[in-house]
Formats: sequence, C-alpha cells, structure tokens
Amino acid sequence: MKKLSLKMMLAAAFLLAGTAMATTTGSSGVSNDTQIAQKVIHEIRMYPRYTVWDNVAVRVREGDVELTGQVSQPFKKADLGRLAQRVPGVRSVTNAVEVLPTSPFDDRLRLQVARAIYRDPMFSRYAMQAIPPIHIIVDNGHVTLEGVVNNEMEKNVAGIRANGAGLSFGQVINNLRVENPSTKS
Repeated sequence: MKKLSLKMMLAAAFLLAGTAMATTTGSSGVSNDTQIAQKVIHEIRMYPRYTVWDNVAVRVREGDVELTGQVSQPFKKADLGRLAQRVPGVRSVTNAVEVLPTSPFDDRLRLQVARAIYRDPMFSRYAMQAIPPIHIIVDNGHVTLEGVVNNEMEKNVAGIRANGAGLSFGQVINNLRVENPSTKS
C-alpha cells in the first residue's frame, strides 16, 4: 500500500514538474531569441544546398528573424527564408540575403580559391567537415573569405592561399574570425 502511494506521489510530482516546464517555455518549446537563433542556424546548416560558397548570418529580436549574407544561387534565398519561417517561435522573417551573380568566371574562381585553401595541409581537417568553416564569397571576380578559423596564423595562411589562387580582381578581403586569439604578454 505504501509503495503504491509513493509511486502515485512521484508520478504526480513528475506530472506537475512537466506542466510547469511546459508553461514556462510556451507552447512552441522555444522560450527566447537565443534559442530561436540557434534553431534557425541549425536549419540553415542542415539545408542540403548550403555550401562553402554561401554565407548567411542570423539575427533575432523578439521573434523577428533577419537573414543577411550571400548565396551563390537565386533559389537558395527563398528556400532559406521558408526554412526560417517554419521554426517555432518565429513571428516574421526579413530575408536580406544577397544573391551573388551567376557566371562561369565566378564559378571557376570559387573552385580555384577553394582548392588553394583546402588542399593546404593546414586546412585538411576543415575540408573533411560537411560544411567547412571557411566560406568563399565571389562577387563579379572579387573574393571575400568569411567564417571562423582556429588562430591568427590560419587566418593569414588562408588569405595568402586565396590571393595566390589567381584570377581575382584585386586583393582578397579576409574577414575570417579567429576562435582562439593569441594573448600577448
């Protein structure tokens, strides 16, 4: 008899705890902008056509999502907007993603820069990832590197490799962020 009432009390406690959690997170399961942003970023990364030649950033404020960056094909902009809209907790989506011009020259330049960077032994571990962290944005022959690398040396070497790939108009813009900046004493 005591075991039965103890089990019933535990079951009631778990039920109340579950109800309390459901009311604090809301019906959507997403309670704040950070969680919405993480979910939208996850959806973008899982999008099968998101490549090393695309770069999309996400900002969320009170459930309103803003997508910025660049994509290499026109259909990707619409697809990413639809993916973001489907995330629970999203009230609206502003899709300010730029569609890069499609040209055989830019496509060739993308490949040349990607080969120059990812064939370097320093970046071989990045090349094995589903979506490598160095994104190569080519806009009418102008190259910009976006993304994250481990240290300042990798940032510099990636810039050197991209500049050495040839074919680009002007200097490569290196916007890579460094995950572990060195501290100087």
